[in-house]
Amino acid sequence: AFHTQGEVIFWGLENMEPPESETIVNEFARVSGYEPVKSANSYAGYKDWYIQDWRRPGFTVELGKGTNPLPISQFDEIYQKSLGIFLAGLYM
Repeated sequence: AFHTQGEVIFWGLENMEPPESETIVNEFARVSGYEPVKSANSYAGYKDWYIQDWRRPGFTVELGKGTNPLPISQFDEIYQKSLGIFLAGLYM
């Protein structure tokens, strides 16, 4: 899932995520500069449902910083950082 607030990547859910999740999120962090954050205290998001029901790696990427709606001036930076994540998803 992609949201807009914080330049972090949320991953994991009560240790239900498979071991490869950490490898994947670390690569996403490397290519984007976003901080990986394990197990945010949320249980109602798409990432949480996906991990819980499918036991597959799931992530919520929070793009950009500031107050929503984010300014259009952040578009190029957000695009470049998220492009790295999209491309890493092809080889991870």
